[in-house]
Amino acid sequence: MRIIMGWTVRCEDSMEKKIKKIGVLASGGDAPGMNAAIRGVTLAAARAGISTVGILEGYEGLLHSRFLPLSVEDVSGVIDRGGTFLRTARSPEFATPEGVRKAAENAEKAELDAVVVIGGDGSFRGALDLSAAGVPVIGIPGTIDNDIGCTEYTIGFDTAMNTAMEAVDRIRDTAYSHERCSIVEVMGRRAGYIAYYTAIACGADIMLLPEDTLDFDRDVIAPLRAARDAGKREFLIVAAEGADGLDVLPEKIERDFGVKPTYSVLGYIQRGGSPTLRDRTMASLMGERAIACLLRGDEDRIIAVRNGEICALPIQEALAMKKELSASAIRAGKNLSCQ
Repeated sequence: MRIIMGWTVRCEDSMEKKIKKIGVLASGGDAPGMNAAIRGVTLAAARAGISTVGILEGYEGLLHSRFLPLSVEDVSGVIDRGGTFLRTARSPEFATPEGVRKAAENAEKAELDAVVVIGGDGSFRGALDLSAAGVPVIGIPGTIDNDIGCTEYTIGFDTAMNTAMEAVDRIRDTAYSHERCSIVEVMGRRAGYIAYYTAIACGADIMLLPEDTLDFDRDVIAPLRAARDAGKREFLIVAAEGADGLDVLPEKIERDFGVKPTYSVLGYIQRGGSPTLRDRTMASLMGERAIACLLRGDEDRIIAVRNGEICALPIQEALAMKKELSASAIRAGKNLSCQ
């Protein structure tokens, strides 16, 4: 054992598993907490006597050998920063067999014994390809949409929800001053988790989700009329960007309900900002678990949260899993609204 920058390093662990150097990258859309995950990986690796190399701009950086050596000191001030200091990018070249081979060759040239990939389903499918090319991988789920089937929780989801909640609260404050219908669009093309929880947290009158088929008269106009008949004078609709009918929603509300709505798109504000306590801690613990897996020889795994516990699943098994908001969950949410 030896001491590096105040850290006790167990050299025998890395020697036993023959792991000397790993790479870590973020891929796909950025999410608050990715920096905390990179920090967790780097600290846990340092404690085990493993060198960490940051791969800049995701798989694109692996294709062009854009490497940044990471020490404990390098990650000491990143846990509260949003986004990813390693940057992320999409790589059409990596999506080709030739690109995967080139990336694997660069990993071998850099003497990387494994690569930790932080991202979503698309990033994990790239990790599976990289694994098939001979590079051991560990995936850490990082996406604000919380739409990865194998895990109950993804890094960035909690921060995105809190950002959306705070923005909707501010928009709702102006609606209270007028008879106004406010439509707030949040992120979620295929998964309505942000919209679902934000709608409940903000007391929305209507929630619109990709998982739910929209009947405009039943799901929007009738509830709004009933609420107005009961004395309500301000109305709030929270919609996921992938929900049905958003392109014609304002026009139909004005025509059939008689109130011209305001329409706010929160957009990329949900990706930014300092990560919440939950995102910081979960990202850190997932990063630590990624290194623990490598030390045990458990390669080609996805770190996941199952039944509230952090675990590791074989990558092919993890990618085959699906999840969506259940009909009962959607019904419960609507029971808390006007729908």
